[in-house]
Amino acid sequence: MSDLRKMIIDGAEIDVDPGLTILQACEQAGVEVPRFCYHERLSIAGNCRMCLVEVVGGPPKPAASCAMQVRDLRGGPNGEPPEVKTKSPMVKKAREGVMEFLLINHPLDCPICDQGGECDLQDQAMAYGVDFSRFREEKRSSIDPDLGPLVGTKMTRCISCTRCVRFTTEVAGVSEMGQTGRGEDSEITSYLGQMLTSELQGNVIDLCPVGALTSKPYAFTARPWELSKTESIDVMDALGSNIRIDTRGREVMRILPRNHDGVNEEWISDKSRFIWDGLRRQRLDRPYVRVNGKLTPATWNDAFAAITVAAAGKKIAAVAGDLAPVEAMFALKQLVEGLGGAVECRTDGAQLPAGNRSGYAGTARIEDLDTAEMILLVGTNPRAEAPVLNARIRKAWLHGAEVALVGEAADLTYEYHHAGNTISALTGMADKGVSDETKEKSTIVVIGQGALIGDDGAANLAEAMRMCEVSGSKLLVLHSAASRVGAMDIGFTNDSALGALNEADVIWNLGSDEIEIAAGAFVIYQGSHGDRGAHRADVILPGAAWTEENGLFVNTEGRPQLANRAGFAPGEARDNWAIIRAASAHMGHALPYDNLAQLRAALFAAVPHLSSIDAVPENEWTLVEAGQASSAVLRSTVSDHYQTNPIARASEVMADLAKLAHERALPVAAE
Repeated sequence: MSDLRKMIIDGAEIDVDPGLTILQACEQAGVEVPRFCYHERLSIAGNCRMCLVEVVGGPPKPAASCAMQVRDLRGGPNGEPPEVKTKSPMVKKAREGVMEFLLINHPLDCPICDQGGECDLQDQAMAYGVDFSRFREEKRSSIDPDLGPLVGTKMTRCISCTRCVRFTTEVAGVSEMGQTGRGEDSEITSYLGQMLTSELQGNVIDLCPVGALTSKPYAFTARPWELSKTESIDVMDALGSNIRIDTRGREVMRILPRNHDGVNEEWISDKSRFIWDGLRRQRLDRPYVRVNGKLTPATWNDAFAAITVAAAGKKIAAVAGDLAPVEAMFALKQLVEGLGGAVECRTDGAQLPAGNRSGYAGTARIEDLDTAEMILLVGTNPRAEAPVLNARIRKAWLHGAEVALVGEAADLTYEYHHAGNTISALTGMADKGVSDETKEKSTIVVIGQGALIGDDGAANLAEAMRMCEVSGSKLLVLHSAASRVGAMDIGFTNDSALGALNEADVIWNLGSDEIEIAAGAFVIYQGSHGDRGAHRADVILPGAAWTEENGLFVNTEGRPQLANRAGFAPGEARDNWAIIRAASAHMGHALPYDNLAQLRAALFAAVPHLSSIDAVPENEWTLVEAGQASSAVLRSTVSDHYQTNPIARASEVMADLAKLAHERALPVAAE
């Protein structure tokens, strides 16, 4: 950071970095400056002119504070620090003029606009505008482009701040929006009227300071003051994006991002944002027991009695799905192992090393990608597996980072060097070594589940870790399941991997819908949706979804985070840990806790680092020893980004997006 410089803002002297803009310096001083086009994570456009300030000693006109740096200000004639005024008569008149100009063509849509109540234009018109207009001509109108099933358009309201254009181009990496025409004929539209294709397009809804871009699924369903707001964590991928869940009664009405610089900045993927309609459909709201080959409704006591009879003297095993909270997995592990059974979370066959946290959580943080100079992707397609992480890699690439990919080629929204399809390309790099100059660069190796699944997964991980040692890199293991790292932390594994399942007479399935269970075993399915796992079950125990219970999740970098209850589960469904605790009492092996606080106390005593919420522990580097890797092509494990879990498969919005993605992938005649 360069030396600080003194300046005066509204009579108060402060020290600021001369590289900051005047607007940023004002924020640092606690002075509010209105703005529409400026956004701290986007490039500076300087086209709304709402952030005008008076620069003392400068030209006799207001200056755009978002586009002028502190270093460009001149001091006073006697060596005084440069001075800026944000409340002078000149500034007041300029802001009123700009606001009047912005409202010339803006329609009086506030009563029917979804942005009403949380609209920047409303707020700033009240604070900085005037109560009259001198405009008497006809207002202009614009054609509303169809941007797809997510983003609704009312472009007559648009004030041409270009935030949406800059986001799609710079952050999402798809140049699909722009501004055409000049003056009164200018309008924001999509390229050739096409729909948006980005997995992050929903963020333009948050960015739009007026009601020009709104949420289509949420349209006309609620007002912001009707909603209860709960801070939580997203589980649609393993990134652990921070979100806010807005509910009315017991229904989730929408999901919005929360800012967390270390994880998701202030973006979330479209799957995370629009998954909420899947929480209402195909829900399990009562226990079921299979009688004469048919699942029939039952009471909780009937379900527990059936489990007790089936498990008596039998070999029992348990598997955990992608969305299970740590508390439920910990309780199930204690119950099953107390009955002499085995547990497993690596249901996809991932060769993750139990007990070696550097091997399953890595040593890099997500925010390390921001400063990385070289990024090596191994067996992963981050655009499909974690779109927000992919945007972060793109940001590093825009700042000059070199990106290479070992695995199947994919459209990642940035340029990369395709080193090869198989792990042999990585082996060749490690054998060849790197120069001292390359070793000095900040490098991160990102290995995905596509390289870890299968018999040679351990060998592939060993090669990636050897590459880290050769190049002095950090390792980031990119998971596709939100619950996987937490399950590995508590030891929800067994030595024979999935072998215990094949030998078990009774299998307790905690929300795993992507696994095929062979005929013969008695299956207890505990989950929230009637998906594949429930169809195979002999007993169904209805559990809460992640928005309906307090739960702990550990994201892909190993950061424990809390998901808080935003509503209550439907019907007779209960918290997942409470179901297991109640079942344990019926099975003669009662677990030693009666509430969530006692359960967490036992969990934190067994795994202390989980108690450090929102902290990423330092993992001791331990190499994985493995045999020779095969020559198989490394492919991403996510073939359909929008259909990866039972909540997504229950969502009509996700079904529409999956259909559109499939249609776009089909070749056209010219191809």
